[in-house]
Amino acid sequence: MNPEADHRPPDYARLAAVGPYFALDTSPGGRAGRPPEGFRPLAELYGTGPDAPLAARLRVVARRLGTGEPRVAASILHLGLAARFWSVGLGSAVLLGTVPTLEDAWVRIPDQGPLDLWSQPEPARPAAGALADQLHQAVLLGRLEPLAAAVRAAAPLSSRLLLGNAASALAGTLRVLDAHAPGAARALAAELLDRPPLAGSGTLRTGPRGTAFRRTSCCLYYRVGPGAGLCGDCCFSTPPGRPKRNG
Repeated sequence: MNPEADHRPPDYARLAAVGPYFALDTSPGGRAGRPPEGFRPLAELYGTGPDAPLAARLRVVARRLGTGEPRVAASILHLGLAARFWSVGLGSAVLLGTVPTLEDAWVRIPDQGPLDLWSQPEPARPAAGALADQLHQAVLLGRLEPLAAAVRAAAPLSSRLLLGNAASALAGTLRVLDAHAPGAARALAAELLDRPPLAGSGTLRTGPRGTAFRRTSCCLYYRVGPGAGLCGDCCFSTPPGRPKRNG
């Protein structure tokens, strides 16, 4: 057995094979220890104010959705970013056996698609605690907590709604990973959804046909327009303010 093998970084390239939301670029940048061109420190994503990257992205999302309600655009933006961080975290946990902290990660906001993430390869952390604990620390506390604060600074959204978004994004990530490592992914997602702060944010059901999640809050997507409808895990069965269909 080669003792140096235990210290080699995990093969993060395996994440990209699952889908673009799971990708974590660890390729060498233009200079040692620096990302490719166009990236900025991840910490800047959590900045506030009208000129902050998040505020600028919110305006783009609102324009593309065709909504004049900043809180609707902010919720949809938050949901997508939460899914991005969960995908990297949960995907790494079940496929690589470790969770990257992304403490020194860099980001690039593309015109379309999920956020680009770059980081120097982080070594596996088998002694850093159970995978659920690593996910709680790295994703919930390390990424989603400051993200929620930045989003709430940009638009008036309740913490309960944002926790529902975080839970929904986790469940969505699980549905994708079900085709790759269903047992491990389901166990980790269920544990995270049962512990604070996500406890009570929804109900996860798993079975031979896959997974289903029903949240206890609404992401506001139905307010995008008359034809928007509801998300698959919405707490409502009919969009508020619209009559129920008979039959």
